Amino acid sequence: MELEVRHLRALCAIADAGSLHKAARQLGMSQPSLTTQLRRIENSLGAELFSRERTGCRPTLLGHSVLSRARPLVAGMAVLVSEARAAADRSAGPRLRIGSTASRALAGWLRRLRERLPGTDISLQMDVSANALLRQVAGGGLDVAFVHEVEGCPLRVPAGLDRRVLVEREPQFISLARDHPAAGSQIVELADLAADRWMIDPTVDGEWDGLRRVLGAAGLNPPVLHGDYLTASSLIAVGEAIAPCQPTSVPREDMVVRPLRDDPLGVRLLLFSRPGAYEGAGIAGVGTGAGVGAGTDAGADGDGPGGAEVYADLEAAYREAASQAVVYRQWLMRNKSPLLHAPAA
Repeated sequence: MELEVRHLRALCAIADAGSLHKAARQLGMSQPSLTTQLRRIENSLGAELFSRERTGCRPTLLGHSVLSRARPLVAGMAVLVSEARAAADRSAGPRLRIGSTASRALAGWLRRLRERLPGTDISLQMDVSANALLRQVAGGGLDVAFVHEVEGCPLRVPAGLDRRVLVEREPQFISLARDHPAAGSQIVELADLAADRWMIDPTVDGEWDGLRRVLGAAGLNPPVLHGDYLTASSLIAVGEAIAPCQPTSVPREDMVVRPLRDDPLGVRLLLFSRPGAYEGAGIAGVGTGAGVGAGTDAGADGDGPGGAEVYADLEAAYREAASQAVVYRQWLMRNKSPLLHAPAA
């Protein structure tokens, strides 16, 4: 078997993710398929590139050597493709390629961008992995990425990206069945959830590590289920599990959303872009912003033309989503959040 760029890309993904399961999700393939591909690569080279451990995959000495050669090749191919696409895009008309982790603000953000840029082709790519989206921005596959960073689990940000902080610390709430004993409380004590099964998606960067850190600090060791949040919602509704959720989450007839006492779980909301990424989207203007929940020293690290407009639309969309979530709006009022006040025109 001859090695191809896709094989090298798979090796880099396994090394970055630390597990075959996470890497397969990032690559958009099944874990068995990736396992088979890795076995074929190793057979063609005559030795193992990763040691399989209970906690994941670690590169062997040969693996480190191969990865040191593979990464610049993969990066070079990404640049080649992005430059070719950029050339094609310039002839095809303005385009804005957005990547994002899950957020209730997305719908409002896209609506505002389409109103602002009626002649621009705006695309959206969702991914549970913020790190994967940032790599695509750096490689030219995306123009901008709206992501969350779990507290205590910093993202691996490629060099050269511009950054704006939308919310310095967004509290994470908890989803419970409506008949859960703690659902009647306006604020839930973490200790009251010690006997519940917690459900977490381990493919979301930092999510499991962040929750494990908080539970450990509280002296709790509850049973944990691993799965996607679509599955989690069905289990939560029948009382089989509970799960962390975004504060903008909307409750259902069979499920409630509640804040945790002292807000032990938190994330930072960030907007990343490549320098000059907005130039091909037909956006003019330059500006800076501090973020709806950030301090005055947070915000733009130097983004280019159009960054202020894209950011302003995201900021407005997030305020809208926050105001529509009753429980979050009450939390914001209790904490006198600047989110309650729209920025001056």
